[in-house]
Amino acid sequence: MYPIVRLLKDAALASRQTRLGPLDTHVSRHHCWPWDLDIWLELNNGRTLTLYDLGRTMLTLRTGLAGVLKREGWAVAVAGASVRYRRRIKAMERFEMKSRAIGWDDRFIYVEQGMWKANGECANHALLRTVVTDKNGIVPPKRVIKAWGQDIQSPDLPEWVKAWCAAEDLRPWPPMAESSADKGDVALASAS
Repeated sequence: MYPIVRLLKDAALASRQTRLGPLDTHVSRHHCWPWDLDIWLELNNGRTLTLYDLGRTMLTLRTGLAGVLKREGWAVAVAGASVRYRRRIKAMERFEMKSRAIGWDDRFIYVEQGMWKANGECANHALLRTVVTDKNGIVPPKRVIKAWGQDIQSPDLPEWVKAWCAAEDLRPWPPMAESSADKGDVALASAS
């Protein structure tokens, strides 16, 4: 279930915080509640992605982008993500989440997010390729920046982001058809 109460709480907090610039970092603090847990009593990887969603939402509120999206009738979508999980976040543990845009190209806005434990260790880190869309498809980031009233250029994307983009460009779409090994498994299952 989507954490509506957490969304409303975070939105109320974000509305009272100072405004951020387009490339500034939104920081939020959280607890790992019982409903965030997997069967090993730690933060569920799916819930991690949902919390990252909340972090990006608050980032758009604090930067003023949410108002632009509403005015223009635009929406934001995730077009790709890569997440590294390195440390467990246990039940009732406090953690800090950081969210920021790190740059854009002709189609995508790249967002970096991380969850940090109280001892300073990074528990997990995500790179997301996001898009602004309208009824015709993708809205180019340059158009978004202009509608936002900002006069900025994208910083150079870090090499690790460029490498991820290059790898994503090599990945086939649509995905490849099932392999002959997969077909054999289906045949065996239907013969049983």
